[in-house]
This record gives sequence, structure tokens and C-alpha cells, in this order.
Amino acid sequence: QVQLVESGGGLVQPGGSLRLSCATSGSFFDIYSMGWYRQSSDRQRELVARITKNGRTTYADSVKGRFTISRDNAKNTMYLQMTSLKPEDTALYYCNADAKAGLSTPWNDYWGQGTQVTVSS
Repeated sequence: QVQLVESGGGLVQPGGSLRLSCATSGSFFDIYSMGWYRQSSDRQRELVARITKNGRTTYADSVKGRFTISRDNAKNTMYLQMTSLKPEDTALYYCNADAKAGLSTPWNDYWGQGTQVTVSS
């Protein structure tokens, strides 16, 4: 079964850092782009950062300069390095992939279960 598995969430103090990872379980035929989204009790799910197969990146204005997205195409693994964390970064972070599961299957959206990030003193 093809899945996305997130890890790296946890509790951190304001100003601290965390690195989130999203690994593939099983084998995707191809992954065009991957991204991180977040959702909290008072906010709709929103894009945090996205990266294409060619390395082009997109960031939400609220995280520019603080977060860095990267991916290892050989391992089909994506990372989100978060620094200078703020309480408003507290959310459930989801991994997403725009991918093709097999040679003859269509392109589709895949989601992980999410990993909780809590920024608090």
C-alpha cells in the first residue's frame, strides 16, 4: 500500500526549531510535487510550503525566512526545517503529494495522517 508517513512533530518553546519529515511507504511511480499544510481549531487548512520535482519552492508569507522545505527525490522524502517558531505556528501539519502510484494509474492527491506541532512556553 502506498502511504505518506510524517514524523518530527512535538512541543517546542517559542524561538525554537523542529524538523518535520515525510517519507513514502511503499513505492510511488513518480511524485511531481510535495507540500506541507497545516490546520488548527481556528484556521482552515492552509498551504505552508510546496516543492516541485525540479526544486521550485513556494512559501506562505507567514513562514518566509523561517521555514525551509526540501526533498530527496531518490528517497522520495520531504522535509520542513522550522526555525524561530511562534505560538501561532501551533497546528496539525499534513504531508501532501501530487503523485502517480503506478505506470498506468492517474495522477492523484495523497495525504498523510498529520503530525502535531505545539509552540508554547
